[in-house]
Amino acid sequence: MEIEVVGAVIVRDGLVLCAQRGPGGEAGGMWEFPGGKVEPGESAVAALAREIREELGCNVEVGEPVTTTQHVGTSVVVVLSTYWCRVVSGMPIPVEHAAIRWLPPEELAELDWAPADVPAVEIVAARLVQAARGRAGA
Repeated sequence: MEIEVVGAVIVRDGLVLCAQRGPGGEAGGMWEFPGGKVEPGESAVAALAREIREELGCNVEVGEPVTTTQHVGTSVVVVLSTYWCRVVSGMPIPVEHAAIRWLPPEELAELDWAPADVPAVEIVAARLVQAARGRAGA
């Protein structure tokens, strides 16, 4: 069985929002980009905006895609599409997560990420570090 999920890469002042899953399940206690399942008939962008409202209590503007990856779990194949997002109203709070943290891109690899999120984490960290170096050299 294949499940389509979306994740938000929320960046504020050069820091990336990371969300820790609650205990239990395959990735319990691991870190992820917040998001969730795309419902039947729902676009990925609409699903992501809805999930962030539910999980973090804020509204985001969904931007360009970061990447789409597949992760084969024990019982399902997770197809994760991540998008650059920015908060447009409200303040993110961990409504459905154990915790949230804002980290600089250089520190993202220090967290224990859910396997499905790892490829996106690597892309996000590389792009943000490269962008910061470009600004520093300008």
